[in-house]
Amino acid sequence: MSQGLRQFAQDAKSFMLAAGIRAIKTMAQTAVALIGTNAVGVTEVDWLGVLSGTALSGVLSVLTSIYTGLPEVGLPEAPKE
Repeated sequence: MSQGLRQFAQDAKSFMLAAGIRAIKTMAQTAVALIGTNAVGVTEVDWLGVLSGTALSGVLSVLTSIYTGLPEVGLPEAPKE
């Protein structure tokens, strides 16, 4: 494996780990917000709605990370418009 390819693989691994951690945190925050606003008791929670909103927030977090970059990884960010 060439040095450039090895570096790319390491950068990709770092990016995926950081983006995954960020997405999980976003999903947890979304779930807490949706559960807190939907019901008083556990049986009254619209769990399908919470799951749907939480999954969507995770997907959007990863897409945002791809578009804007992640400062904690140290890779170049998207150009400013």
